[in-house]
Amino acid sequence: MARYTGPACRLCRKEGVKLMLKGERCFSDKCSFVRREKAPGQHGASAGRRRTKEYGLQLREKQKAKRYYGILEKQFKNYFVKAGKKTGQTGEYLLTIIERRLDNVVYRMGMADSRREARQLVRHGHFTVNGRKVDIPSYIVNANDVITLKDSSRKSPRIKVLVENISGRTIPEWISVDKENIVATIAALPKREDVDFPFEEHLIVELYSK
Repeated sequence: MARYTGPACRLCRKEGVKLMLKGERCFSDKCSFVRREKAPGQHGASAGRRRTKEYGLQLREKQKAKRYYGILEKQFKNYFVKAGKKTGQTGEYLLTIIERRLDNVVYRMGMADSRREARQLVRHGHFTVNGRKVDIPSYIVNANDVITLKDSSRKSPRIKVLVENISGRTIPEWISVDKENIVATIAALPKREDVDFPFEEHLIVELYSK
């Protein structure tokens, strides 16, 4: 299945919640989710009145997680299988391993306005991990890994803006960032409480466990 390339705000309206897919725009009056609350489509106005069954709730929660992180179905299923092999809460491990994706780390360290932009920056080879260029957004970082913005990338007008704005970003505790040199160190592996979106991951587990 190909990656979704349509309007990002349409996904938020579909799920009925802000997925923060367009960075700063999501906090402004221009946000389509605020201006157009109903679901997309001809029958969007009546979609909210429909009774959602158990399967529908589980499916929507999985879709929310996929769209929030910008992950394809096959990738997401692979993460679930990997999480299921670990002891403890499968749903919690699923979310924390996705948090360790390189594109998410670049976003979390304040070097992108959205995960979509972070994914593009990683693909274009603007970052190194432990001194080695990594251009795979799904690369999973580990504790003590060091993510660095390449010196040659600082010439990009867009990256110059991102570097100037990084001082005002809120960084999660599991990532230590040298904002002056744009170097991030994975101080610890993320925990469930570090995921700042109110997922009901048990619904995802129930869906895949059928």
